[in-house]
Amino acid sequence: MTIRFNFPHQVGTEIEYIREALECGRLAGDGPYTKKCSELLGAYLGAKDVLLTHSCTAALEMAAILADIQPGDEVIMPSYTFVSTANAFVLRGAIPVFVDIRPDTLNMDESLIKAAISSRTKAIVPVHYAGVACEMDTIMEMARQHGLLVIEDAAQALGSTYKNRKLGTIGDLAAFSFHETKNIVSGEGGALVVNDLRFFERAEIIREKGTNRSRFFRGEVDKYTWVDVGSSYLPSELVAAFLFAQLQHIDEINGRRMAIWKRYESALRSLEKNGFVSLPMIPCECAHNAHMFYLLTRTHDEQVALLAALKAKGVNAVFHYVPLHATDAGRKFGRAGSAMSVTEDLSDRLVRLPLYPALTEDEIAYICATIEEFFGDGRGL
Repeated sequence: MTIRFNFPHQVGTEIEYIREALECGRLAGDGPYTKKCSELLGAYLGAKDVLLTHSCTAALEMAAILADIQPGDEVIMPSYTFVSTANAFVLRGAIPVFVDIRPDTLNMDESLIKAAISSRTKAIVPVHYAGVACEMDTIMEMARQHGLLVIEDAAQALGSTYKNRKLGTIGDLAAFSFHETKNIVSGEGGALVVNDLRFFERAEIIREKGTNRSRFFRGEVDKYTWVDVGSSYLPSELVAAFLFAQLQHIDEINGRRMAIWKRYESALRSLEKNGFVSLPMIPCECAHNAHMFYLLTRTHDEQVALLAALKAKGVNAVFHYVPLHATDAGRKFGRAGSAMSVTEDLSDRLVRLPLYPALTEDEIAYICATIEEFFGDGRGL
């Protein structure tokens, strides 16, 4: 048996919508499907304005421009995140200031943020790891006290909530991902959510290569010209057509993933009770979207051995991020704003299991049995 780590889900209408886009003859960005996606996503989130982008990285880069990040500015973020979280701000000349994560949710430890704030701090970037919300009330209050922007990296969090509020609608700006590894996919794709409307007009301009093209098409100006910095952040209509099919089934897709997530949790709970592993912890005020299921081994050697044992049985499980502060680029462009002991410890013990809607009950049982066998036959270290 061979079990993939991920397999992009299709709802069945993607090809139909792509064909319609082709027949329409409008393949560049901001065509009918791009607009449909923005409207549907905005309605789902209850967000004020949503701009589709070609990636979550692009959305983060737009957020960095909107935040008026200048060389030497500092941006507080976790080290345990994907490189795009930092790169978007480094490209503007900013210094990522990394803080440690919480041992329960693996999210940025909000209690460490205050000590990391300096006179050069411009923004805080909470990353909702595994679709589980950061402690947003504390983060928002701290930001307001210090006059900072909050930019949610909600790449993994579409459909998740914090105190019944959708993630991506709490900060000033937010970025989502529709990469093929996410719950809702378009191959590559993303979205910028603009919750502070003072940024919206400029966001449109930045997204359209620094021009006022959107205003021209609305008839607000008689020609469009170059008015600001920007780049080409629009997705093509083919990508948007695929994404629209997916967005129409958000709750269904997340529901299928949740059933798998709960099956893992139920099957592996005895290993946690016996002290072999730790399973994800979901705070009571958070509802997650089953983006990933991971477990934490007791040691790094045990992580390596478990991954090898799973691979030997045809199960493609993986570790996750190399902490950014420990990378060559992280040392060059950023700095640690706290001790990073939790990040360094947990990143060396985390194992991500396959999770996608096509995963069968037999495959889930096989994965769990392989893990149980690993610890039961003495190979757990």
